[in-house]
Amino acid sequence: MQLESFQYDNKTVRNFAIATIIWGVVGMTVGLWIALQLVFPTVLNLQPYFNFGRIRPLHTNAVIFAFVGNGIFMGVYYSLQRLLKTRMYSDTLSKIHFWGWQLIIVAAAITLPLGISTAKEYAELEWPIDIAITIIWVVFGWNMFATIIKRRERHLYVAIWFYIATFVTVAVLHLVNSFELPISLFKSYSWYAGVQDALVQWWYGHNAVAFFLTTPYLGLMYYFMPKAANRPVFSYKLSIIHFWALIFLYIWAGPHHLLYTALPNWAQSIGIVFSFMLIFPSWGGMINGLLTLRGAWDKVREDVILKFMVVAVTAYGMSTFEGPMLSLKSINAVAHFTDWIIAHVHVGGLGWNGMLTFGILYWLIPRIYKTELYSKKLANIHFWLATLGILFYAIPMYWAGFQQASMWKQFTESGQLKYQFLETVTYMAPFYAMRALGGVLYLSGAIIAMVNIFKTVGQGTLVANEEAEAPALEKEYTKHTGEHWHRWIERKPTPLLILSLVVILIGGMVEIIPTFLVKSNVPTIASVKPYTPLELQGRDIYVREGCYTCHSQMIRPFRSETERYGEYSKAGEFVYDHPFQWGSKRTGPDLAREGSGNLKKSNTWHYNHLEEPSAISTGSVMPSYAFLIEANLDTATTPLKINAMRTLGVPYDANFAPKANAALMVQAKEIAASLKKDGIEVPANKEIIAVIAYLQRLGTDINKK
Repeated sequence: MQLESFQYDNKTVRNFAIATIIWGVVGMTVGLWIALQLVFPTVLNLQPYFNFGRIRPLHTNAVIFAFVGNGIFMGVYYSLQRLLKTRMYSDTLSKIHFWGWQLIIVAAAITLPLGISTAKEYAELEWPIDIAITIIWVVFGWNMFATIIKRRERHLYVAIWFYIATFVTVAVLHLVNSFELPISLFKSYSWYAGVQDALVQWWYGHNAVAFFLTTPYLGLMYYFMPKAANRPVFSYKLSIIHFWALIFLYIWAGPHHLLYTALPNWAQSIGIVFSFMLIFPSWGGMINGLLTLRGAWDKVREDVILKFMVVAVTAYGMSTFEGPMLSLKSINAVAHFTDWIIAHVHVGGLGWNGMLTFGILYWLIPRIYKTELYSKKLANIHFWLATLGILFYAIPMYWAGFQQASMWKQFTESGQLKYQFLETVTYMAPFYAMRALGGVLYLSGAIIAMVNIFKTVGQGTLVANEEAEAPALEKEYTKHTGEHWHRWIERKPTPLLILSLVVILIGGMVEIIPTFLVKSNVPTIASVKPYTPLELQGRDIYVREGCYTCHSQMIRPFRSETERYGEYSKAGEFVYDHPFQWGSKRTGPDLAREGSGNLKKSNTWHYNHLEEPSAISTGSVMPSYAFLIEANLDTATTPLKINAMRTLGVPYDANFAPKANAALMVQAKEIAASLKKDGIEVPANKEIIAVIAYLQRLGTDINKK
């Protein structure tokens, strides 16, 4: 059989590898910063650009799309070429992909601290960047699929199945969730509102975890773990079950983020059922990974790379056991909105994604540089720092979550809430300090890894174009006797892509379409009215400052919540909320009824609280928003915003936009006059006036007290 000579492209792999470690250190540093902001809020919240609400999305985007994203592309570009026995289809597309992705990351790093945000978790980037992401993702998919088409290896290995499913599903998720109406270069409104927006967002949010943080990494696990252990994958049949069951079940699980909310019960129930079933394919994959090391455990004790990979797969197993458990209503009732969820997310992020990424880096870099790892001792130090960092991070957060839930729900013998919300915040201080210590340990390990990798690079020479040879793809394939039925689709990349797309579309369509088409899913409430122009401007400032990162606007039907916050939330309340603001974490109290009932506070209280929270609420970890007092409200955008809302179906009068600013100033002057009575002189055109108006509006449509 005649062999064909060709070259593997290692330069692109190198570029993504270096970007992975650099962005990893940057993202983790920002993570440590926001962790310390909860310990030293008055010192480390540097207003306005580096307040917690603005840089928390910077941390999540940096870790997910910069660190993990570059790690995915590093591993895919390396493994795909070798599994297909061919160079990537286009060096030009590879370069566009690399530099385009880095520019997107830089754009995120600039815009998020500036408050340019859609306020949709893990999808905060505004519409021009969303378009850029779409273009670069198409470039990646084009390059990948064209490479598959020109392959020399007939059958597609399991890792490639996961890469294909990742590409098609992330494309669908991004397009559907990013459907928004621009009103300027830096501002848009989600096309969806309230319940529908929440469902789409968490269908996206959960499946961003599934198809960006999980499926591509499972593909990397199936390639790099057997390579590092020099052992075949434990079970071919288990890998088939793992793949198809996982991508089919995962897409249904998003609604479990919205249990006990205003989401229709049928959608919540679907989320619970499919989330619980996920444990089976997930653990099938974990077992397949760990049992690949059968007979190689002596090597694991000696090989630091395998240590990283074993901890990674173990963390994957822990996270994918805990996730289905958290989808059960009885457990979700305790865990949701608490730091338990923060622990859960970071076991997956630091353990599964982080440890596997570092293991791959330590295995890959010496090979493309034809040298030995600079220091196995430093790598071992990194391993123990990272492992201890995960434990010091997660265990205090689990305990904090249990404590928060317990304190929120406790009543005295006389039937009164036992703890004020602020007491639960101050009680968290030592747990947050321990979490920060865990972050220091993990970040220290990442810095050591960066030094070790750069030293390895320095002592070697990159083989930019690695020589290889393989026989040409046979023109006719003869089926072998006893060949497994699944081998057919492994020879057919296009049907595999189409079938993967069909499998993931089923769940999304069944959950999302009825919520939009069946009116009874979002019953209207006659008393719910559109926001006034001033309240709309205030809401946009609330979104800009990332207040949703600490405050929910969703009161669940528990006695502990209705006693603390007021009447439970209903679907019809949110029909004019573009985007929804239900939140996912209560570092501060729920604000759904902030302007009504027993929670209503004076304009003066809100002014003083925004100016210096700790002066009003001793022990508060909320940043100061004193800059809102000096910042002028941008009223030039008011007509544009009103017209955009009308396009989205909000029932403003057709001729209201030109009059909106006049109505805005009337309401603003009323608030300024009330503040003046208490000795506070502030012009009516300042941003703080708009924020006060928005906060005072919350809950008033339902509770008229």
